Amino acid sequence: MKARWLLGGAAVAAIAAYCLWLVLTDAPTYQFLVRLYVDKRFLKHALREWGTLAPIIFIGLQALQVIVSPIPGDLTGFLGGYLFGQWTGFFYSMTGMTLGSIAAFAAGRWLGVHYVQRLVSADTWRRMGFIVDAEGAILCFIIFLIPGLPKDVTCYLFGLSPMPLWVFALVSTLGRAPSTWVLSAQGARTESGDYLYLILLTALVVALALPLYYYRNRLVASFRRQKMASAPRLTESESEQSPPG
Repeated sequence: MKARWLLGGAAVAAIAAYCLWLVLTDAPTYQFLVRLYVDKRFLKHALREWGTLAPIIFIGLQALQVIVSPIPGDLTGFLGGYLFGQWTGFFYSMTGMTLGSIAAFAAGRWLGVHYVQRLVSADTWRRMGFIVDAEGAILCFIIFLIPGLPKDVTCYLFGLSPMPLWVFALVSTLGRAPSTWVLSAQGARTESGDYLYLILLTALVVALALPLYYYRNRLVASFRRQKMASAPRLTESESEQSPPG
């Protein structure tokens, strides 16, 4: 059992390292992937050319945009609904992002804090680094629910935390679900030409999500303060018994 975990971790680490190498060297493969994510028409055309393989490739693209966090992936959920329908596109998007989140979590746990610190920016580590000591499923759910937070990088940070993999997989998936469903619904309604529903849905989402987005940094700062306040501190007697240095 331990050998299988080691082999699986090594495979995940190798994939993550290869993806990071593609980004750092700006390889042609990475440029092609970036175009897939940035150019919606190009991605739509490519997926339709791939035929029956399109769902599998789309799921892979969704997973990859989590693992290789510099790849922008905001439009893929929308395009999933546009190409495959509201619920099917939602299922494909969630499958891909869950797989990518698990891979990033496993890579963070396998490679350790030094790799993750090089992966994230200094500002992100300052704001979100408290996650490495977090165990709460509620905190994980809220972070993945709030719009505007770096969720892909957060997967690596949770990999450094004591949280079990199965808890992270379940809670992060639930946290991602609302925004992914909205994007899929918007894509499906755009494809069907139901613009009235699209406008009403978008207005409702903006009304609900805008306050969370506006106060996202304050919410994260509040979580960080709570974590620091709850950190165990040595009592006076314990500090006297502790060895110097």
